[in-house]
Amino acid sequence: MADPPLACWLCRRPLGARVEWHHPLPKSQGGRVVEPVHPICHRTIHASVGNAELARAYADPDALRAHPAIARFLGWIADKPADFHAPTRKRR
Repeated sequence: MADPPLACWLCRRPLGARVEWHHPLPKSQGGRVVEPVHPICHRTIHASVGNAELARAYADPDALRAHPAIARFLGWIADKPADFHAPTRKRR
């Protein structure tokens, strides 16, 4: 049996009790690979970037981390505990 993932694919913080699985290349675009993320990180990804844009420009984690809204989120979440939760703002 494989060891459980230790860090979030997006923010790189240790994972907590709840883990969600993100498709870097969306399933709707043929993606099969999944990566472990915190629920708040997963919601932020999808609130900030649509599936078509994820497939076109942000399947790479470094590119996604450089997106202005994601970079701002990562600065804010960096010192929060693994199971921290807060409402996620929707994309404008």
